[in-house]
Amino acid sequence: MTLTTQGSNITIEGNIKSIDDFQRIKSALDTMTDSHKKIDILIRDSFSMTSSVIGYLNKIIQKDGIILSMRVGDDRLYNILKDLALMSVFNVKKL
Repeated sequence: MTLTTQGSNITIEGNIKSIDDFQRIKSALDTMTDSHKKIDILIRDSFSMTSSVIGYLNKIIQKDGIILSMRVGDDRLYNILKDLALMSVFNVKKL
């Protein structure tokens, strides 16, 4: 997985699958939430997302008041988020 940040935008390429991936995403979000209350995440091609990432995203939305929007490229991840009723929570849109 590769992760790039610019301003309040995070772009993720590759599959989100390991603890290391979670740590990198969490670190980027921690840095970003210090100066931004609205964050846009672009997930180009991952077909999955670990439960730790989902839980952390829920935490920053519910407890920290971050406004999140997410654009997803892969139909499988899009459908997983839909099945978990996270479409409105994460403001998910299809690429």
